[in-house]
Amino acid sequence: MLVIPAIDLKDGQCVRLKQGRMDDATSYGDDPVAMAARWVDTGARRLHLVDLNGAFEGKPVNGEAVTAIARAYPNLPIQIGGGIRSAATIEHYLAAGVSYVIIGTQAVKEPAFVSEMCRLFEGHVIVGLDARDGFVATDGWAEVSSVKATELAKRFADAGVSSIVYTDIARDGMMQGVNIEATVEMAREGGLPVIASGGVTDLDDIRKLAKVADQGILGAITGRAIYEGSLDVTEAQRLCDEFDSTASREG
Repeated sequence: MLVIPAIDLKDGQCVRLKQGRMDDATSYGDDPVAMAARWVDTGARRLHLVDLNGAFEGKPVNGEAVTAIARAYPNLPIQIGGGIRSAATIEHYLAAGVSYVIIGTQAVKEPAFVSEMCRLFEGHVIVGLDARDGFVATDGWAEVSSVKATELAKRFADAGVSSIVYTDIARDGMMQGVNIEATVEMAREGGLPVIASGGVTDLDDIRKLAKVADQGILGAITGRAIYEGSLDVTEAQRLCDEFDSTASREG
């Protein structure tokens, strides 16, 4: 299981939001490449980038910062979400060196778009499902749909989606622990590898996820916890590796 540091971009700053509220942002610096270096130096094997402005505007806004990070670390898998609603945007990011694009709002509003993008960009598409009380939220979490997250995930199981980033909005940025039950349910019901997001607070959360990693949990995205020091990326990844090696020996 991977521990994946998050770099959320708003107006060129590296920030963290609480429950997706753009008016409740904490800034952690104005140099995204330096922030990426910080997490790479801790041993991170993948980065999770979010263009927060792009999520609301429906098109890339902080694309230059994303491209700069990808070019600085050409061998590091990078996934980007926020404002990805066209083939041209995906093509641009992949050409810049990004490994995966995360389709969120468009996956809810136009599921056929996901299938088409999986066909055009095989192996590079992740679907981001952000849920409030189990129902998918869109447009930077400003709107909550009547679609259950697990039901939508099932629709993409055979489309060629590489994984699902599942976020429990109520937990995001709140340092209240991860929703293990809902994350495992997403992996089991959706039939796709799941990257957990929202609420990862400390090593205990990582331990709980690592224990159920064999049920389809590919990784855990962490943001505020690593910025505020309640979770150490190096230590967390080492713990995951220990669980992985134990599971391999027992398997």
